[in-house]
Amino acid sequence: MLAVVFLLAGCAPAGTSTPERSEPPDPGTFRTQLVEDVTAAGSAVHIDALQRIADANGGNRAAPGPGYDASVDYVAQVLRDAGFDVTTPSVQLEDTEGTVRNVVAQTRTGNAENVVLAGAHLDSVPEGPGANDNGSGVAALLEIAVRMGGSPQLPNPVRFGFWAAEEQNFEGSVGYVDSLSPEDRERLAVYLNVDMVASPNAGYFVQGGVGGDLAATGPPGSDVAGRVLAEELAAVGVAAERVEFDGGSDFASFLDAGIRTGGVLAGDEGRKTGEQAERWGGKPGVEFDPCYHAACDRAEAIDRTALDRFGDALAGTIVRFAESPRQ
Repeated sequence: MLAVVFLLAGCAPAGTSTPERSEPPDPGTFRTQLVEDVTAAGSAVHIDALQRIADANGGNRAAPGPGYDASVDYVAQVLRDAGFDVTTPSVQLEDTEGTVRNVVAQTRTGNAENVVLAGAHLDSVPEGPGANDNGSGVAALLEIAVRMGGSPQLPNPVRFGFWAAEEQNFEGSVGYVDSLSPEDRERLAVYLNVDMVASPNAGYFVQGGVGGDLAATGPPGSDVAGRVLAEELAAVGVAAERVEFDGGSDFASFLDAGIRTGGVLAGDEGRKTGEQAERWGGKPGVEFDPCYHAACDRAEAIDRTALDRFGDALAGTIVRFAESPRQ
């Protein structure tokens, strides 16, 4: 859908927005203020809330299920209170009987022809509460949304999506993308996927623009999304490792639709290498998240330093795209 982006020339295809290469932020800019305002403590409030929801509903937030329904209600209310336009569209599940809801929220300001979308899956597996997978991604985006407010003075709208049933073949995000008209898809400047950003033995991985084919790199323009995410992590002192899309999260729904995409993650059941431990700290030879898809994936196990760094990097990335005019 998108033509090749010429980074060195600073050119972008019609219908996309390409942030300029990062410069030291000017004091007092919207981006600088938002990055300063977004904190791990603010994100942790939402992780704790999702943990309480799981504890009250059989120990999980799996979709379909009462824990997931309560999570939808919580997220939707937080976003409404922050001034966003919020909908909870239903998705019919294919692999299991039942209907679940996504949560979609958008700012009330900006050029509706150039929308920045950031998303995270809201469900957990049945085996645990999912504080990291993916309460952390949800919480980081909620913190950004609350600090941004529903009517920011940005040229482009920001949309947040919270997807159902990622743990069931990404059915929530598939249903969302399928519901978009070709014109609606064209209006998406970029999709940023946020899946697990507080792993206890955290890594710092960025997806977009790396690999030997489109399935690994993403559609044309995904290299820009990956570059900006890596630059924003560098701005908070982290040298990110850029990796291929592996087909394992909601980004797959957007890649298949030809929407340029970037993503971040702190790692799951893979083991941290010695070189990665030297770069990022943590324990070599140990899983990034020893509680991945387990009952011990609880709020008290998350890495708040990783949560803080990813939150700041995502805030900076979202604003850079939201401040970029259509080129």
